[in-house]
Amino acid sequence: MKKQRNKKQTAANNATRVDGLEKDTQTNAPIPEDRIRQRAYEVSQARGGAPGCELDDWLQAERELKEEMARAHPADGPADLKTRLLGTQGLRVSVLGLGCMGMSDFYGPGDEGEAIATIHRAIELGLTLLDTADMYGMGRNEELVGKAIKGRRDQVLIATKFGVVRDSTGKIVAIEGSPAYVRAACEASLKRLGTDTIDLYYQHRVDRRRPIEETVEAMAGLVREGKVRFLGLSEAGPDTLRRAHAVHPISALQTEYSLWTRDPEATVLPAARALGIGFIAYSPLGRGFLTGRIRQPDDLAPDDWRRQTPRFQEGNFQRNLRLVAEIERLAGEKGCTAAQLALAWVLAQGEDVVPIPGTKRRSYLEENVGAIEVTLTPEDLARIDRVLPPGAAAGCRYNEDQMQALNR
Repeated sequence: MKKQRNKKQTAANNATRVDGLEKDTQTNAPIPEDRIRQRAYEVSQARGGAPGCELDDWLQAERELKEEMARAHPADGPADLKTRLLGTQGLRVSVLGLGCMGMSDFYGPGDEGEAIATIHRAIELGLTLLDTADMYGMGRNEELVGKAIKGRRDQVLIATKFGVVRDSTGKIVAIEGSPAYVRAACEASLKRLGTDTIDLYYQHRVDRRRPIEETVEAMAGLVREGKVRFLGLSEAGPDTLRRAHAVHPISALQTEYSLWTRDPEATVLPAARALGIGFIAYSPLGRGFLTGRIRQPDDLAPDDWRRQTPRFQEGNFQRNLRLVAEIERLAGEKGCTAAQLALAWVLAQGEDVVPIPGTKRRSYLEENVGAIEVTLTPEDLARIDRVLPPGAAAGCRYNEDQMQALNR
């Protein structure tokens, strides 16, 4: 029956095989077999579980899923999201990723239902890279991502991180990169995510107490065992990158990069490019500030972590609003939102750069995806450089203690 089902499935759907997934030719959205199987089971149960109808159940399940996917891809959305290659080991991701941190931590209260719906919408729109970490929500964010991708695992690439240790109150107490910790952290992340493989595994911050070679060798062991596919570092400096890459290929470096944080342009981004390492830009919207939606500190929840950071402090906040005004003016001329202009600028910095704007709402996600359609000309980019040059933002991006852990 399976052979008959597969033959009829191919003829009925005119589908192609891409990366092991069934791909519908109208929506370009992959339909994993486990989703069809689950829907077919639901169809069968609705019919009373009558035997002899398995093929009909399968075909009806496919029809329903195709119709749902067609509705999920509106005409004004990208029909086939562009991709970019990170590193030289074959890691290809959507041109835009989704940062999931704020769904569980740091940016005020979360709504799990809306967060999961946002991840589902991201998948529908063609975003393949989901970014989390074991320290976000002290494990809760990985659990949320795991719940959201259940039944959709083959449609996404999971990037997570280890190395930032928090105590029971949430306070950061250590940066850890020992081989034993690397292995234990990976096993815990796999369990929370509900998967047997992490696609991209980062060291979140470099442990200055031990050689980077020691940590990366432990990470490489996870690759050899099939528990991790690709390796990355976050906020690592050029020398650390070179030493790490000599132990095992590093596919991606994740560092903050945006119109108000252009520090990587000096040494880090050139070093990554010289080694053939892809660049993941986190906080490409300046932790939401560059969207223009934050007009005063009280727009943030009382427990929002951003209130503690220098750029959101009194004085710096008002000066940085002037930068936002410039972005809004330029965006108005381009017919897009401030957020879309800021993301379009990051996307224009090179085919090896992938921004991962974070959001916990579908409406903001859809706005962010619209940035892919914004084209900035060389003249636009030159003008942006004039009004928003490196160093234009008032205040450091982290407080003094946290800045000590960067670019190491």
